[in-house]
Amino acid sequence: MPEIFQDALQFSVVALSSIFFLVDPFAAVPSFLAMTATDTPQQRRRTAKRAALTCFFVLSGFAAMGGFVFKLFGLTLPALEIGGGIILLLVGLEMLQAKRSATQESKPETDEGEQKEDPGILPLGVPMLAGPGAISTVMVLMGPHFIVWRAAPVFLAITVTCLLSYLVLAAADRVRKVLGETGIRIMMRLMGLLLTAIAVQFMINGLVHLKVLGK
Repeated sequence: MPEIFQDALQFSVVALSSIFFLVDPFAAVPSFLAMTATDTPQQRRRTAKRAALTCFFVLSGFAAMGGFVFKLFGLTLPALEIGGGIILLLVGLEMLQAKRSATQESKPETDEGEQKEDPGILPLGVPMLAGPGAISTVMVLMGPHFIVWRAAPVFLAITVTCLLSYLVLAAADRVRKVLGETGIRIMMRLMGLLLTAIAVQFMINGLVHLKVLGK
């Protein structure tokens, strides 16, 4: 296999896994059910659709505007790799304890969501699905310059993640019955372990780009 295709395939796997693990729709199931406790199945599907679409537009927007943000604030890729890696590491460590990160979900936001007639956009779409970790990750993956072989896998990963998020939340009742609280916690820990490794790799990449570390 040509090296460029191998690199693109590896990058695609990293993009999909890191974005999906950060969005983590399974961990949002309990909060989603609490916010839609009095809704009909049809209303729940509608709320899930709004949450997934909000996540899609927010992540796609930051991915598309990533280069502009780099230039506007004078950011460098290594700085965002190290900063984003730290955020991912903190989220991953909390996931290892089967806890939802406070950057994605806080009790006041959950309580507010339970009182809203339609919590699909806030707080489900943002920040529960599209939180700071996912936003910084898509920007790191895109980099400061638009490159097709990097951009295509990122947008595909966002699309697949948001579609899976809709399917998980739309079937939240069945997901909780099949997995149970224990199953959801186990999945969070596994995702946290992989996310922690990705976070460390991001930071290593940043240090390599700064020539602090050799390849």
